[in-house]
Amino acid sequence: MAVPAAARPAAWLRDNCPCTRCRDPRSGQKLFQITDLPADLAIAAATEADDGRLEVLWSDGHRSTYPPGRLVADDGGDRRTEAGKRLWRAADFTSGSPEADWSAYLRDPAEQAAVLRAVQRLGFAVLRGVPVEERQVLAVAESFGHVRRTNYGELFDVRVEPNPNNLAFTAAAIAPHTDNPYRDPVPTVQLLHCLANDAEGGDSALVDGFQAAALLRAEAPDDFAVLTRTLVPFVFRDRHTELRAERPLITTDPLGRIREVRLNNRSIGRLDLPDTELEQFYAAYRRFAEITLRPELQLAFRLAPGDCLVFDNTRLLHARTAFESGGTSHSPEGAGGGRRHLQGCYADLDALNSTLAVLDRRTAALDELAALFEGAGAGEYLGEAVTQAEHMLQAAALAQRDGAPDALVAAALLHDVGHFFDRHSTAAVSGHQLMAGRDNRHSETGADWLARWFPPSVTEPVRLHVAAKRYLCTVEPAYRARLSEASEFTLQVQGGPLTEEQAAAFAELPGAADAVAVRRWDDEAKDPGADVPRFDDYRPLLARLMAER
Repeated sequence: MAVPAAARPAAWLRDNCPCTRCRDPRSGQKLFQITDLPADLAIAAATEADDGRLEVLWSDGHRSTYPPGRLVADDGGDRRTEAGKRLWRAADFTSGSPEADWSAYLRDPAEQAAVLRAVQRLGFAVLRGVPVEERQVLAVAESFGHVRRTNYGELFDVRVEPNPNNLAFTAAAIAPHTDNPYRDPVPTVQLLHCLANDAEGGDSALVDGFQAAALLRAEAPDDFAVLTRTLVPFVFRDRHTELRAERPLITTDPLGRIREVRLNNRSIGRLDLPDTELEQFYAAYRRFAEITLRPELQLAFRLAPGDCLVFDNTRLLHARTAFESGGTSHSPEGAGGGRRHLQGCYADLDALNSTLAVLDRRTAALDELAALFEGAGAGEYLGEAVTQAEHMLQAAALAQRDGAPDALVAAALLHDVGHFFDRHSTAAVSGHQLMAGRDNRHSETGADWLARWFPPSVTEPVRLHVAAKRYLCTVEPAYRARLSEASEFTLQVQGGPLTEEQAAAFAELPGAADAVAVRRWDDEAKDPGADVPRFDDYRPLLARLMAER
């Protein structure tokens, strides 16, 4: 039937053609330039298939097929603006701040995703129990991205120094601010790992700069406009460095949404503007700074040894109270006060957002697998007394019983997933083709499908497990005699036993031994009375393996 293809401009449709002539199948990148398309390009015909695919014939003869949902707008958006954030006040965290245990964060992808999502949406999270050892802050940064090296080095020590080149390295109180506003681009993520904090004072605070800017916009729109259009010179100088960037205190995107806040009184240089504009700027600047000092906006807390604060340096302002120091880092401890020592480093939001997107993609893949086990997996398994899902779950349980490594447990769990598909469709077929006498080549189909997420240590035993059955029938005559009636039938459909030469060649393949192991669990996993774990019990294991790909 006809479909509303005209609801999308022809240029947009063609630019988003998913075929392999238009996009590289591996990277998804386009293989053409917009100027390669005819200027008078038009849709010659458009139809919708029964399965929801849109098929378009173009005026230049090209054909495009868009899978269901392909024409739905991507709602990812620019997560850097206020539209992708949840603005907050201190009272929003009366029940606790977003936090996680470091060991759980490392072990559980869902926990890691929750932490990174908190940084993305709220602007910060705290990891507890990070080892109280120097340079551990780098391990935290590298868990989701890359360390951004600056003139302070790959990391910096926030403690009292004898000759500080920055007030941060003194015991003085520091007002709410963002770091490094004099850089272009500014580091977008900051991490602070507490190694010691037994000084009197030295408490920390965070302010949602986007919330403060939104309040300024609501209460004094003219001042907001001044701060979004006035370029402010931010400057840093020491003996070895001179940095300068001119940026507004509040940056908005073309749609007027708040995208970045730079506020650092210590680093503002001299503004050379007409007097009227200077008066407007300083009045607006003062009003904005006063908003950031409102108690209801300041989330106060104290970092303890092992705490690592991760926050968005383009949004959150951080501050600290003054503290009594036991001298400089080169003085004996206990000389008149306690110690406060944090180690910090910088990273970037693009890497954090990328890691979170990949974690979400893996979660979606696990959800898809879970749906297959609950849906198509509930169907019969090749005439056996168990369902397809029960068979695969039993195989995984047998692999665990035998102490198999995680990759082989996953291969056993997923070895027959190819029965749910044919090579050209995602329609569930549950092995019916195979029982009807047509080899659906499910081992290859399943391995190719799984290779989007899993490493070869998982996919290759899946790919070879049918060949392993044919191999065992050749090298172990007694093995064939134990096959069930259904398994003997599928053996014939799949090509029968290998020849002696083929068996010798199979045995030389790198994954042959693992495939044989999966095959033996496969043969044993047909007990209708077996009590086995659920698919969800294997999700953490599968998620860890996805991370190794």
